[in-house]
Amino acid sequence: MTLIACSSSSRDELQQWMIEQKAQTHPQIKPIAEPKQFKPESYAMITQVDPFSNQKLTQALKKDANQAASNGALIAPEMSRRKEPLEEFPLDTMTLVGSMVQDGKPVALVQVGPLLYQVRTGEHLGQNYGKVLNIVETELTLREIVQDAAGEWIERPASLHLQEKGRK
Repeated sequence: MTLIACSSSSRDELQQWMIEQKAQTHPQIKPIAEPKQFKPESYAMITQVDPFSNQKLTQALKKDANQAASNGALIAPEMSRRKEPLEEFPLDTMTLVGSMVQDGKPVALVQVGPLLYQVRTGEHLGQNYGKVLNIVETELTLREIVQDAAGEWIERPASLHLQEKGRK
């Protein structure tokens, strides 16, 4: 009985303490700011071309057609020619392992996997329409034609550097 009497009095004390704490605690609530008054503005661009007019649409279509024509001029010759063997491989799988001069013209030695290829200026390699522009003793430079983020064809430079044995 003594245990039961002790436990009920401590429970009563706990409940009393909880009631006191609840009464003493006051939440701090910040008032909500008054909404801003909506102030309508009048349309002041009446003299400008309506963005939804046929005239504006025609101008945009002409601009796109001109841009497509200039893009087509860059890629059209590449699409109409026969692909060369080294265009099957990505540029990062090729290694420049040497160069030499044959008939007074520089020739690069490019390794793809276990095979070794002779590459001359003007030949194509890589999957981005790469055309060899220059061959020097330690480097092969080319230009690639790639699409940018907007889908337009652009030229970009690329190169292969001489790789020493044991280093890549």
